[in-house]
Order: sequence, then structure tokens, then C-alpha cells
Amino acid sequence: MPFADVPGARLFHRLEGDPDKPVLLLSNSLGTTHAMWEPQMAALLRRFRVLRYDSRGHGQSSITLGPYDIVTLGRDALALIEGLGLGRVHVAGLSMGGMVAMWLAVNAPTRVDRLILANTSARIGAPEVWNARIETVRSKGMAAIIPGVIERWFTPSFRARDPATVDRIARMLHAAEPAGYVACCAAVRDVDLIDRLPGVESPTLVIAGTHDAATPPAHAERIAGSIKGARIVTLDAAHLSNVEQANAFTAAMLEVLPVAPSR
Repeated sequence: MPFADVPGARLFHRLEGDPDKPVLLLSNSLGTTHAMWEPQMAALLRRFRVLRYDSRGHGQSSITLGPYDIVTLGRDALALIEGLGLGRVHVAGLSMGGMVAMWLAVNAPTRVDRLILANTSARIGAPEVWNARIETVRSKGMAAIIPGVIERWFTPSFRARDPATVDRIARMLHAAEPAGYVACCAAVRDVDLIDRLPGVESPTLVIAGTHDAATPPAHAERIAGSIKGARIVTLDAAHLSNVEQANAFTAAMLEVLPVAPSR
């Protein structure tokens, strides 16, 4: 079964592709599962061995007692890499997954080759907003926040143009367990990596969404400005840019990821 034991939890994961190809780790956003990366998979598997997983508190992975912090989530990803014997990998993450990716680059630099940080923040701020969301989910469940989340995640034009895709993501949110969601909300609320980013040595791509209200382009610009040599690409999308602008997002990834790992 595709489960890996990490300290205090079990992580569901999928490792797909040619074992002789370089490994790319994908880390999911808050409220989603490894399936959020489906729009990229066909193209990525032609060039990489891809590791996806459900973050702690999400999908089929363990829901342990919260609140969580970025250290816990980052160590989970590191333990998964090490437990599978994967050595040095490329790492890409979106939103909460981008925070995990930054933690890995800061704290386990020998494990991270290229780094892709999408629609994320190194210090998200507004703790009162996150505290209110936590209390809403605790008292009313996931259904109470989903309409607002979907509005932040996708532009009105995309919601009108592709309701089936929007519904697929909404159903992913509906399926999220409140306890795991709120535990991860705390990790996102409290993340503070901005002062550590100048030490990142991995070649880095930062992806922003023009209409992203959750992690605005200014957050991406601050990340890119803190990492030497980082590139930034801005897509015509809201928060889930890998879904709303799937082709452009995938193309940006492939442009910066080498077909063989750096040494």
C-alpha cells in the first residue's frame, strides 16, 4: 500500500514514472489532496519520476492532534523523501505546499535541487483572518467556508467557463476533515520563513497569480527578491493557478526543471 510512516503519522503517497528519471516532489495546498496536481501529471511524467502525497491532516494521510506548524509539515516531507531513498529531488509546492517547499530548501538544502514556489507566502500575516476561519470550521464544518474559498481560488471568468473543474475542487474541499484542515490552518497562519530565504541556494522559480487575493503578487515578489537569482512568472489566474492556467503553469515548470538532476 502507498503509505509511508513518518514521525507520528502515516502519509499516503504516489510515486509514479520511470525510476531512472529525476524525481520531482509535489506538495499540495491547504484543503486539497495530491490530486490537485492532476493537470500537470501527463506532461511531468514524460520527464520525471513524480512523487505526490497527501499532507498530514489531508486526504488519506493521518489526522493527528493539532495545531500543526511548518516544521511538522516540512519534516513530514523530508521523512518521506528519505524513507523512499530518493536522495536529491526537485521540489514544487503551491500555497501551503509552497511553504513546505521553502522549509525544505532552508532546512534540508542538500535534498533540494530546483525549487518551484507557487501562489504562496513566506509570511502570510492577518492572523485574525485565520483564527476566524478556524473557529468557523470548528463550529460549522467545511461547508461554511467553501463558497468563499472557491471565490478566492478561481476568477469569475474561470468559474463560468469551467464549472466542472471548479466543482471537482469544491468536492475535494467538502471531503476535507475539519480537524486536519484547522490544524494546517494554524501552520499557514504562523509561518515565518522570510528572513531565512536569503540562504536558499536552489535555483528557484516563483509563480504568482495576477488575481490571487489569498497570496497576492506582492508576496511572490518578496520571495523572489529574497532568493538570489530567483525568477518570477505571473499568470492570469487567482490562487489555484496550476488549475486555472494549467498549460501555462506546466510550461513554466518545465522551462526551469532540468531533465537530469544537478550535482
